[in-house]
Amino acid sequence: MRPVVFPALARDEAEDAVRYYEDRAEGLGLTFLAELAEAIDRIAANPEAYPPVGATIRRKLLRRFPFSVLYAIEPDKIRVLAIAHHKRRPGYWHDRV
Repeated sequence: MRPVVFPALARDEAEDAVRYYEDRAEGLGLTFLAELAEAIDRIAANPEAYPPVGATIRRKLLRRFPFSVLYAIEPDKIRVLAIAHHKRRPGYWHDRV
């Protein structure tokens, strides 16, 4: 299994989402984080299971939250490009490829 790496921008997006949900309701941020961790585990176990959104990028939707994990499969790792909200700034992450 290839390691999953989170560059700083993707990590910041995840942390921002956790803070946002935790501000809305105690424990909701942790619920988001748990779902994100589950998505990352699934990606690591079977990275090609999720649909491509371009030539080299794939997307795993979160179930409960309106976010996607966008990632690239590289020879030695899986690189998370963005933890992207479905309605905010579509396609902003394209320059991270």
